[in-house]
Amino acid sequence: MRSRTLRATVLAALVVPLACFAAPSTAWDQANAQTRQFVQDTMQARRIPGLQIAVVKDDQLVLSEAYGMANVENAIPTTRNTRFPLNSATKSFTGVAMAQLAQAGRVDLHAPVSRYLDDLPPAWGKVRVRQLLAHTSGLPDILDAQGLLGGGTEQEAWKQVTALPVEAAPGERHRYNQTNYVLLARIIANQSGMPYAQYMVTHQFDVVGMPRTTFGDSYDLVATAATIYSWFPRKTDAPDAPARLSHWFYDLSPDLWAGAGMLTTADEVGRWMIALSKGQLLSHDGVRRMWAPEVLNDGTPGAWSAGWPVMGTTPDLQVGGMGGARAAFIVYPDRKLAVIVLTNLVGANPQDFIAPIASFYTAPAMLNRAARPSPAGSPR
Repeated sequence: MRSRTLRATVLAALVVPLACFAAPSTAWDQANAQTRQFVQDTMQARRIPGLQIAVVKDDQLVLSEAYGMANVENAIPTTRNTRFPLNSATKSFTGVAMAQLAQAGRVDLHAPVSRYLDDLPPAWGKVRVRQLLAHTSGLPDILDAQGLLGGGTEQEAWKQVTALPVEAAPGERHRYNQTNYVLLARIIANQSGMPYAQYMVTHQFDVVGMPRTTFGDSYDLVATAATIYSWFPRKTDAPDAPARLSHWFYDLSPDLWAGAGMLTTADEVGRWMIALSKGQLLSHDGVRRMWAPEVLNDGTPGAWSAGWPVMGTTPDLQVGGMGGARAAFIVYPDRKLAVIVLTNLVGANPQDFIAPIASFYTAPAMLNRAARPSPAGSPR
């Protein structure tokens, strides 16, 4: 009985936006209305407790809303100030950091890693920096299904992973792993003269105006952070037990922050997107180079660019970030559009339902224009 009551309470909370912003009487009123209905329907269908959404169009935040519960058991509503973990979507911010250092002449993204890091296994030193960003390094992963290798400390995991053979030649194939971003954090620290987290605050968060953005995991005491949930069966559940909402814990040591450590709000990610579009963090040419897919040794484009997964190239370029099966954003550069969706449900997979939202803000003429061939030399 208690379980049914809790579930009814959760689902009822999903249909009410608890904090919202939209510019009054704009050209996007109809798109905003469609988005609100779509989000409410999707939250109910996927049983998502809490959600933030922000839409950036033409360098303006045209919609920002928060729905549902940040913490179900204590009936704490989601607001625009609720912090959500980005998990692996943090990698896009690290991609910008590396592009900034390249623009400043402190890093050559096509140089071998050995130029910037000492004491690496000989085979590791041949990997180019951009191959770390694009997950084409061929290096072994410092994480396994149980977490850090060996289940111990960061130092022990590092000792184990550096003793493993490489899995492929650099540039041979795409394989996602966290070792790449451990190395990138070290390069950022070495070439900037400050720890990774301090670099991000100084060169991105403070520049954009992101005071609520920070780093941490489930074990850190982060004010206004959303509680993370799942509907996945627990080990103690009977095989035929009904699904129940349960806490989900994630553990990230500081060495892994460059790949998964950020907590933020959809508003602040939207503000960051606007700054990126306006050239306040990188030159426009630097942004386009960052978003160009990394090319494999056989000449085919890889699945990632420099820190950003490439979500699509037709009818136009789509790049973004996704993390923890609960946070995602997609940028449509040719449409001057970005959609950010953050949730507190593992398995919500918002990257799967951002495209319908984007379609509400996309005029047919733009899609027709985007479908035409790109000018020679422009990255797609």
